[in-house]
Amino acid sequence: MTGEDDLVRRIRSAAAADRDGVLVGIGDDCAVLESTPGARLIATTDLLIEDVHFRRRYADAADVGWKALAVNISDVVSMGARARWALVALACPAGTRPEEIDAFYAGALALAREHGVAIVGGDTSSSPGGWFVNVTLLGETTRALLRSTARPGDVVAVTGTLGRSAAGLALLERDHAPVAVDSGTLAEMTAAHLRPRPRVAEGRWLGTTDGVTAMMDLSDGLATDLGRLCAESGVGATVVRDALPVAAGTRRVATVTDHDVLAWATGGGEDYELLVVSAADAFPRIAAGLAHATGTTLTRVGTIERGASVRFVDAQGQEVDVARGFEHFVTGH
Repeated sequence: MTGEDDLVRRIRSAAAADRDGVLVGIGDDCAVLESTPGARLIATTDLLIEDVHFRRRYADAADVGWKALAVNISDVVSMGARARWALVALACPAGTRPEEIDAFYAGALALAREHGVAIVGGDTSSSPGGWFVNVTLLGETTRALLRSTARPGDVVAVTGTLGRSAAGLALLERDHAPVAVDSGTLAEMTAAHLRPRPRVAEGRWLGTTDGVTAMMDLSDGLATDLGRLCAESGVGATVVRDALPVAAGTRRVATVTDHDVLAWATGGGEDYELLVVSAADAFPRIAAGLAHATGTTLTRVGTIERGASVRFVDAQGQEVDVARGFEHFVTGH
C-alpha cells in the first residue's frame, strides 16, 4: 500500500471539485462548512466491516465505497433532508493495492456527485485484517421527519418493493453454481445488494408533503425496523403480510434458490426503501403525488394502532409469525 500522505493527496485531488458549502476541505485538521441559513443540521454515521456487512470475494472496492455512502444517504433522506457533507474513514490490511483504494473512493464519489454530496475529510489507517469503513454524513433540513411521531389510525406504507437485496445476496453467496434466472434479473438483484440506491428524490418530496407523520429507512428488515418506529412512537401496528410488495424477479430468485420470499420481504434487510407513516385521509393523495413526482409506488401495508405490539396477519386476518431482520449482538444469527 502507498504511504498515508500520498494517499491523502490522491483522495484530496479526487474530491477537489465538490465545493458546495465547503470553505475548507480535505487537507487541514478539520473541514470548514457553510450551512444554509435557517436549516437544521442533521448527522448520521454507519460502520461497515468486511465479512459482517460485505464480502470482498464478490464486492469489489468500488462497490464497498458506493454502499458505505449509500447507507448513510438513505438515513438522511429518510428524515426528509438533503445530504451535504461526508467524512470517510477507511482501514485496509497490508498488501492492499493503491488501485483498490482509488476504486473505493471512485465508487463513493460516483454516488456522492449524483446527489450533491461533498467528501470533506475522514481518516485512513492500516488494519490487522479485513476492511473497515466508517462514514459520517451531515445533512440539512427545515423539517425533520422522525420515528417518534406516528399516531394511532395512521397508514403504514413502503416505497418500491421488498426483498430485492436479500435475493441479490442469495445469488452472490451461491457456490458459483448456475442459477435458472435470466441475466437481467441476475444483474438487477445483485446490484440491489452491492450498490443500493437510496430513495433521495422520494425522501425529499415526502419531507415537504403535508400528511406524512413519520418516516425511516428499511435497513434491517420491515419487521425489525417497524418495531423500532413503533417503540419510539409508543404505538403498535398491524401489517398484512400478503400486501407486501415483492417484485416478480425477487419471486423467481426465491423459487430457484429455495428461499421463502415473504421471509425476505419482512426480514431480508438492506432494501433501503422508505417506511412511510401518514394520516389515513392523506394517504391516497400522498401515494398519487409521489408516483407523479418520482415514478415510485407507495404501497399501503398496514395500520398504526394503540398498544405496543407489532402484528403481522394473513389475508384472512389471522396472526402469523414472520422472519425478523439481522440484529448485532443477538445470538442465533
